[in-house]
Amino acid sequence: MDNKPTPRIIDAIRGSLIGGAAGDALGYAVEFVREDYIFKKYGEKGITEYELDPHTGKAIISDDTQMTLFTAVGLLHGQTRARLRGIAGPASSYVAMAYDDWLTTQTDSFENVRKARENDSFGYVISWLLDEPALFARRAPGNTCLSALMAARQTGSINEADYIALKRNNSKGCGGVMRTAPCALFAPHLGWDIDLVDMQSAQMAAVTHGHSLGYMPSAVLSHIIFRLIAPDTACMPLKTAVLDSIEALNRLFGGDENTDTLAELVGLAVSLSENGESDLDNIHALGEGWVGDEALAIAIYCALKYENDFSTGIIAAANHKGDSDSTAAICGNILGAKLGYSAIEEKWKRDLEMHDLILELADDLAQGCLMSEYDPYHDERWVQKYVKARACK
Repeated sequence: MDNKPTPRIIDAIRGSLIGGAAGDALGYAVEFVREDYIFKKYGEKGITEYELDPHTGKAIISDDTQMTLFTAVGLLHGQTRARLRGIAGPASSYVAMAYDDWLTTQTDSFENVRKARENDSFGYVISWLLDEPALFARRAPGNTCLSALMAARQTGSINEADYIALKRNNSKGCGGVMRTAPCALFAPHLGWDIDLVDMQSAQMAAVTHGHSLGYMPSAVLSHIIFRLIAPDTACMPLKTAVLDSIEALNRLFGGDENTDTLAELVGLAVSLSENGESDLDNIHALGEGWVGDEALAIAIYCALKYENDFSTGIIAAANHKGDSDSTAAICGNILGAKLGYSAIEEKWKRDLEMHDLILELADDLAQGCLMSEYDPYHDERWVQKYVKARACK
């Protein structure tokens, strides 16, 4: 991708980020809720509309979307550093530093951080999102993400070259795959081939999740999304992209003892999407989504079955007894990339918390850093955000 993305690619990037947030906000209302209660409260179709916060009138996002936004900022900061200084570490290391900033939002108050940053008494940060008070809300943050990042902060090991080899823990929770879609959305700007996309996405998940079923699903998800947005494969059918991701999984992680487990579950999701049975029965066959491979499989199932209907896809992905916000968020990432922002119904955009901020980050991902150390062109707005880590007000 050059620095003038086509309208279709911009629409796909916007669609994937907003789509993920929409699925997250829909499912967040019923996360941890029993199925009998969901269908008793919302009717036989389950939850089909946002449940709006009574104080803000908005559908609130969870930690899934929060961390996705910090993933995007980490990628943009890393690319900006590379272009302006001519040298940079792996993209995953900058994303890990952005996750450390997210940890700050979950362990400190906006007011404390604001005052400390104004007095230059706060530590090194890379994320202008720290200037956004709404992102300091605690929305059921995953314990694994919190504990892994806290341990990394305490040991000074947040910035590493190989998080997979580091193996911080043995967690296979879905907290890795639910946040890494921006890796695929931004990869064309970095000139990555698809194998590097897959591996870097896995590395970003492994920052907090050390089990291979915690990080390999991120590689599969990014592979699918990259195939849907890259100029040379954008017309690839979604099923073909999914099957291609299984081939890539075996190629890149074939020596891992859990590769077959993930490949078989994704394959089952493909088969179930074509069997004509009820969504709830099919989702039960795939699991509950609390772990990475199950969350990915449920999202793929719903995306394949409703590949031309964004709303029905995320509704199916949210209405079950498992990790409803994560499965619907991942489904939204996929369908949003395939169908584009323009195909998402207005109701999912109008009432979505932080819609404009999410769209701003999507457009930054679409543009990328246009400056370089060899070019006189200067973009002060970009410097403010991705060098000084300050929001543009």
